[in-house]
Amino acid sequence: MKKLIGLIAATCCTAVMPAFAADKYSDVLAIIDKVNSHWQATHTEPGTAFWHNAAYHTGNMEAWKLTGNKSYYDYSVRWAEHNRWMGAQGTDHAKWKYSYGETADYVLFGDWQVCFQTYADLYTAEPDPKKIARAREVMEYEMSTPQKDYWWWADGLYMVMPVMTKLYKITGNTLYLEKLYEYWAYADRLMYDKDACLYYRDARYVYPAHKTASGKKDFWARGDGWVLAALAKVLQDLPKDNAHRNEYLERYRLMASAVASCQQPEGYWTRSMLDPDFAPGAETSGTAFFTYALMWGVNNGLLDSGKYMPVIMKAWKYLSETAVQADGSVGYVQPIGDRAIPGQVISAGSTADFGVGAFLLAACEVARHYKN
Repeated sequence: MKKLIGLIAATCCTAVMPAFAADKYSDVLAIIDKVNSHWQATHTEPGTAFWHNAAYHTGNMEAWKLTGNKSYYDYSVRWAEHNRWMGAQGTDHAKWKYSYGETADYVLFGDWQVCFQTYADLYTAEPDPKKIARAREVMEYEMSTPQKDYWWWADGLYMVMPVMTKLYKITGNTLYLEKLYEYWAYADRLMYDKDACLYYRDARYVYPAHKTASGKKDFWARGDGWVLAALAKVLQDLPKDNAHRNEYLERYRLMASAVASCQQPEGYWTRSMLDPDFAPGAETSGTAFFTYALMWGVNNGLLDSGKYMPVIMKAWKYLSETAVQADGSVGYVQPIGDRAIPGQVISAGSTADFGVGAFLLAACEVARHYKN
């Protein structure tokens, strides 16, 4: 473990970088440490394995991979051990459900499965079968069923798609990739708008059954942020020769272009992406997920830097100079919800675990841009 952490930290060396890039890289690392240290210092008790807390840990793990800061790693280990390396903790398969639920029997509900992303990362760092035993039990049971409609809301794509590619990489079991496509294809048919190239949050919000106050299609920024980030994570881990890779890539690129086109001049995205007046003002969580996914695409040669870097840099300016507060907290995060809500006030003091996680994902990719 010490050797692995040392190797990661060593890769952070900036000696061979041009001075400007080195300075920018150091600046972003300082912001990452300011934000993450503040969060961990003010949240010392491990939380549950439910989605909002687990989403933070996906960002924390990226911060650890980038910096090698062992305190970040240890923070996620304590959380995983507190939750016994499980999501929902029901044990009777016959009672397992995948509709919305926050209790022990909703084992198949994706909001209880995002924790498996971090468990898989911790396993990869220090392999121990206990770390992914529950993840494998849950996902392999789920894949044994005939149902394909497990992902019926946009958030679920972020919660579980990367779990399946990570577990594929660990186990080599190709069923993870086959079921990944089946479940995604169902979600795509249910929520994707081919004209807007964006996803509705779930079937309740599909136009024209649901509209904004001015009659426009209503695409929720955090919901589409979950999806675009999920596609980036899947493309990162998916084999280059996978039969469906080009389909994921095409959807990712179409979404990226649609997202870039509705960025606000200040660098953020509004909660209702195509109708800024419906719920006006900055929103950090969606903005951070978009920044992460777009920056990842540029860093990995999948998106054109000339087109997307101006978008990314405007977004990063908002995130680093407006969203981050003097004490290291991350503000302007829309509270837990499922849509843009007219009249809902979001302020510099509006923060949340998942918003900090999204910020860390974005910041780590921006840092990698300057590093490379």
